[in-house]
Order: sequence, then C-alpha cells, then structure tokens
Amino acid sequence: MARYEPRTAEPRQQARWAEANAFVTPEGDTGRPKYYVLEMFPYPSGNIHMGHARNYVMGDVVARSKRAQGFDVLHPMGWDAFGLPAENAAIERGVHPGDWTWSNIAAMRDQLKLLGLSLDWSREFATCDPAYYGKQQAWFLELFRRGLVYRKDSVVNWDPVDNTVLANEQVVDGRGWRSGAIVEKRKLNQWFLRITDYADDLIEGLKTLEGRWPDKVRLMQENWIGKSQGANLRWEIVEAPADVAVSDPIEVYTTRPDTLFGASFLALAPDHALTKAIAAQRPDVQAFVDACASLGTSEAEIEKAEKLGVDLGVRVRHPFDPERTVPVWSANFVLSTYGSGAIFGCPAHDQRDLDFARKYDLPVTPVVRPDGAGDDFAVGTEAYTGPGALFASDFLNGLPVVEAKAEAIRRIEAAGQGEGTTLYRLRDWGVSRQRYWGCPIPIVHCPSCGAVPAAQLPVELPKDVTFDKPGNPLDRHPTWKHVTCPSCGADATRETDTLDTFVDSSWYFARFTDPKAAEPIQAEAARRWLPVDQYIGGVEHAVLHLLYARFISRALSDAGLMDAPEPFAGLFTQGMVVHETYRRADGAWVEPTDVEITTEGTKRTARQLSTGEAVTIGDIEKMSKSKKNVVAPHEIVESHGVDAGRLFVLSDSPPERDVQWTTGGVEGASRFVQRVWAEFDGFDPAAAGDPGADAKLIRETHKAIKAVTEGVAAFRFNSAIARLYAFVGVVRDHAAAGGVARREALSALARLVAPFTPHLAEECWTRLGEKGMVLDAPWPEHDPALAADEAVILPIQINGKRRGEIEMPRGAPQADVEAAALANPQVQAYLEANSQSIRKVIVVTDRIVNLVAG
Repeated sequence: MARYEPRTAEPRQQARWAEANAFVTPEGDTGRPKYYVLEMFPYPSGNIHMGHARNYVMGDVVARSKRAQGFDVLHPMGWDAFGLPAENAAIERGVHPGDWTWSNIAAMRDQLKLLGLSLDWSREFATCDPAYYGKQQAWFLELFRRGLVYRKDSVVNWDPVDNTVLANEQVVDGRGWRSGAIVEKRKLNQWFLRITDYADDLIEGLKTLEGRWPDKVRLMQENWIGKSQGANLRWEIVEAPADVAVSDPIEVYTTRPDTLFGASFLALAPDHALTKAIAAQRPDVQAFVDACASLGTSEAEIEKAEKLGVDLGVRVRHPFDPERTVPVWSANFVLSTYGSGAIFGCPAHDQRDLDFARKYDLPVTPVVRPDGAGDDFAVGTEAYTGPGALFASDFLNGLPVVEAKAEAIRRIEAAGQGEGTTLYRLRDWGVSRQRYWGCPIPIVHCPSCGAVPAAQLPVELPKDVTFDKPGNPLDRHPTWKHVTCPSCGADATRETDTLDTFVDSSWYFARFTDPKAAEPIQAEAARRWLPVDQYIGGVEHAVLHLLYARFISRALSDAGLMDAPEPFAGLFTQGMVVHETYRRADGAWVEPTDVEITTEGTKRTARQLSTGEAVTIGDIEKMSKSKKNVVAPHEIVESHGVDAGRLFVLSDSPPERDVQWTTGGVEGASRFVQRVWAEFDGFDPAAAGDPGADAKLIRETHKAIKAVTEGVAAFRFNSAIARLYAFVGVVRDHAAAGGVARREALSALARLVAPFTPHLAEECWTRLGEKGMVLDAPWPEHDPALAADEAVILPIQINGKRRGEIEMPRGAPQADVEAAALANPQVQAYLEANSQSIRKVIVVTDRIVNLVAG
C-alpha cells in the first residue's frame, strides 16, 4: 500500500487550484446566498508562524465549508502596511520604509500560500498603496465636510529626543520606549474624529450582536464607551492660599452621589486649572505636576501606579452639610479628560480613594453597608463596592443604593448645587501621528482660508525622505509640504501629520468588496457582501479596532457611502498557539528546531544541537520572534506536510483557547493523515459486502456527517476533528462492508475532511474516482433517521434522585422500559436497603424513567 506523500501532493493540488482560479469571488448576483469570511489582516513584519496560521486556517475552514454548502464566498487577504515598525526599520537598517514593507509583503504572501488557504488573491491590497489610501483620503474629506473631523489642542506624550508623539503603550516607566528619554506632556494641535457623536448608537448596536459576538467583547466595548448616569456638583471654595485668586466653585462629576456623606477629600487632576494656579506659587506642587507629566496616561498604568498626591491648601464646603469642609488635593490618578478633571473621594466605597486615603491618613467613613451589617460596619484594606442600604447619611438613611442616587440628585438640583447628567468615558478619536510612514492627511493650511481640503487625490507620500534626524521627515522636506491654497491660490502648506493606522483598518473590509472601484466603496458590491458574516481575530483587538470600525461604518453609512452600520455580523476571537521557550546560559533564546529534548522518567533536559550546550527549558508562552519559540510553515511543510500542521492547530483544544505546539502533537496529526489515505488507497469498488455491515457503516456515516457539520457550524473545530478521527476508525473496522457502502462512506469522509486537510481531501477524491475537485463537491447531508442513535441511555430516578441508568432501543415500548428499570440491579439494591416498594412508574420516552417509591 502506497504511503501518502504530502511534499508532492500539496504542491500538485495548489497548482490545480491556481490553474482553475478556484478561489476567485463570483461576480454579480448568481442566485446563491453570500458568505463573507474575513480574518483580521496582518501587519507585514516579514514572517509568519503557526501561531498566525491558526487564525487564517480557522477562516479557511469556514470559507471552504460554506462554499460546499452552496454559498458564494468572499475570502480576501490584504496587508495593514503602514506603521511605526517600518519607520524604525528605516532608521536602524538604512532602508526606505516602503522597500522594507513591500519586501516583507512578498515574503509573507509566499508563506501564506504554503498553507493552502482558499483566498481570493485577486483582491489583495496593502494600505500603504496610494490606490488604497487615496480612497481613504476621499472619505476622510467627506467626513471633514460633514463636521465629523476637526482640530483642537490636546495633551500628548512627547519624546523630546525622537521628536514624536508616543502612544501610552510606548511610554515605559516615564521614558520613550525607543529613545529612553523622559517623556514630556505637551499640548499640540491634533486632528480628531467625532466618535462621541455615536456613543449611544454604538452601545445600542451591541444588543443586535448578541449571540454572534462573544459576551466578553461586547462588555469590553460597552465599558470602554463607559456611559454613566451621575451628577455634576459645585463645591464652594471656603479657604484658599492668599496668593491664588479663586472665586468659582469646583465642579465635580460623580456616578455615586449616594456616597456624598462619606466624602473625605476632593482630588484634582495635575493639569487642572486650579492645580496649575497653585503650582505657580508653590514649588512642591509644581514638582508634583512635573512628576505626573512624565508618566503615561493610560488607565492601565494609572491603576498599577502608586496613588500619589499633594495637599493644595484649599478647602470646600460639603454640599449636604454646610458646617463641614473637606480638603482639596491634586492626585496622579485623576484624569483631566474625564468629567471636569475633579473627583470627590469616598474612600470606604472606591478602592483608589481608599488607597490614597490610607497613604495620607485621610478619614474613611462607610455610608453603604451590606445586608445584615450593623452601624459598626467598617472597611479595612478593601473598599466595599457592593449593594446595600445607606447609613450615617442623614436623609438618605435606609435607602437602597439606586434609590439613594436618585434622591441625592433630586436634592442637589433643588438646592441649585448641580444637576443630574450623563457622562461617557469615550473620548473623540485623536488620529494625528507625527511620523512619515502613514496615510497623509489631505488638508492644506492657508493663512487666509484656514484648513482647506486638498484639491487632488491621492496626496502621496514623497519617496525622497531621510531619517538622519529625529522627528517627522515631512516637516523638513524641501518641497513636498509647500503648495498653493486650493481655495485662494496663495502660498500654503500641507498637513504633515499622518493618520493613525487604526484608520487604515477601520474600513478595509468594505474596500475588499470591490478593491478596484473608482469610488472608495462601490455601492452595489457593498450591498451584496456587507456586513462581514464571520470575522476572526485576536481578543487584543476587542476594543479599539472593532470600536473604530463600527464607528466608521456608521459615519460612512450616514454619508451614503455604504449601508452597513454594523460591519461584522459575527465575531470569533481565537486563542493563541504557545510553545516552550529555550534559553542558553548567556541568556540567548534558542529556536525549537535547534533543541534536542531528553526525557528520563519525569525529568526533561535539553541541549542546543548546533553547539552541544545545555539549555534551560522555560515557560510555555505565545509564539514570539523575540523569544524564538516559533514554528514556521515551511518547517511543517518539509517535515510533515501543511495539512498535518493545519489539523493540529485546530484539533488540540477549543479554538477560543490557547493550543500548545508540540512535536508529538503534529506527529499524531500526521499519522491521522496517513490513516485517512490508507482507507482510500485500499478501496476496492467491486468488493462484495455483508448486508448487516453495509447498513451499519451507512448509519455511522450519517452520524458522522451530522456531528461534523454541527461542529463546524458552532466553531467547535476540535470536536469536529475528534469525530472525524472516530469515523476513520469506524470505516477501518467495517472491513466486511461492500464497495457500494464504502464508497458512500469514503465520499462523505473526503468532503468532511476537506476544510481541515484540503490537499489530502483532493488526493482522496481523485483516488475514489470522482470527477473534478472535492472543492466543488456539495457538502454531504445526513438523513435524520439514519443519524439518530439506535440506543439511548435512560437515567432512572427514585423519588427525584438519580439511582441508576439503562440502555434501551430508541422508541422502545413503555412496558419494556418499565420492566428493564425495575430489574436494574442498582434499583433493586436501593429498594431493598431502604425497605421500599414501587408505587408508580413514569416513563418519558427516550429521556428518563421516574420511579415513585415508599
């Protein structure tokens, strides 16, 4: 019997698909339903590994199965090609960012093609191509004309060495992640998109995605938007430093007005106007403000950082207790971008406030107690944030939290000290980036006319730039930025900021519907294909990318450019592929292919093959080039074939969980590939069969079709593959079945395994003598009667508690079921031990037997 040879079979089948243009998307209305499956498109870093591959293979399983089920499938690929890594490569390697990017795209395209993915490469584009970003500039200007794009001063993280704005994630311990310089807070004039105009709609839209999006992702998006009901309060200043002129009250927004009687301090942001006024007179406050300015402003950083503050020497009157005043501090955990940049601290019921109060010995007064607690309820190191009733709170005493909030707001408004209001955590999207390798913002600045849309698109990046000096090369280009005003003809300058790369990925799915259209989004194609039916990608993009794409889809739909306010009907967030790490004594990471593992009992040791040096077996971590714990597709192609790699990354664990790459695991998948081939290679269509064996094999075939179909539809790929493993065993064990029954079983097997191991399936289809490609064959359908189990397990309950079970033929007569239940040894033993007898028997057909005993 011939062995299956993936090294020759896989290129052969890929050549067949290419020659037939097998994956080109059908044009026009074919009368068939559509299905758009899309994986989050990759950044062209130059290499992919099997961790990346899992994402694309999942999408391929969906695309191939939907095609077989009669859908027209759109399954495209492109490149998220702008961004800072290319600019850093230009600086470090002395190459142009474009050259680096395009060479990486070529390399990664070849690597992806090794995986045998059913991608329509005719729709490929890269976001750094003017043919793409010129269309992006066109809709950007449409949003500009509609008032959704504007400029304002904004505080940013500024690296004074690289002369660039840094994202919060690029500030590490107060320093620029690349230069190591202490980061400064600066106000710069930045471009923004009015995402806040859509805050309520973005929240409401999440309800329509229930069941098709992971609950955790919908919750993350809702929390990021952060709609909160609360109150604005005005705290009257009754004491302030003599050399600081203050008269206006301090405005504070709170979502917990019910806890006002527990207030022990106010805290202002370091860049609050009052903080800065006092800092101008007090060196200690100025030093605190300067220290805060060197820290990142992300909420994650603020949560982790030690809570620090400085007493400003100001006291304010309590809004509900005129005889009481509280001190005003400035604190590093208060953001000027939320509310008015001021909070009141109720330490007993907010953890940050509690940490701050304990550090500076401020009062901690509980005012909400859980059910059952008395007046002596207190908090220690953990704030109480749960439900309960108010106490020590005057007119709020005894009210539940929700009712207390409403009553507090009513009293505040009646006293003229504030008003109930709704606030959002979401802020408008700042899209300005002070770097070269990004989409140019198509605006011209004229001294007379102001910001004017560029007259001709695309506004292309100049290629003749240098990176020999810090900062944005567009700022110092001798000619590119100097133009005439499109409105008045006077001398003017181009905008030299480029767009955040999240803008590039906020609409690419729409461009894929017709990537060669003259307009940004071709209306008929968009109506045909949008929304994306199944989107697949990492949970790390669960907030920003998905939120921005949902916003842009709404904005472009309102502008008449498309009609799909929710871009992704279904979302799946896959787990990662992880691998052991290996490290030499000098700290250098070692690639898995250069490591030999020796096992003695339970002890595992490792050595580097190329040097013979002992290496330490480290943690199991996400595949990462930096730690060299990656497995490249070409390594799997050469050793086991790509189908074995595809099978393993899908079979070892549920797709939403991480899967650990092991040599044993992929070897096991490779053995399964050989077992499948053996059944086809040994097929004899003329073999005589035994009627009983034929019937059993056909029944098992229909059970397998049902189980695999349901597994694929529910993204339970590991369960579907497990069922295929079992089915191959069934086919092998039914050797007495004849050629007709085996042909039916093997025909179904080839089609069922095709989404997972497509090259193998094509070879099997040909060996079976079928015409054409399995790719074009219809998905097998099961007969419900044949797929039903012949026997069922019926639990037996006695007086409501399970005491045993029986196996019966499906649909067995009630009398037979009753007799079997009463004869069950466990039932007999229970009745004897408890001196009971059966008074009543209730049989629910094919489900359960209830016995009433006494």
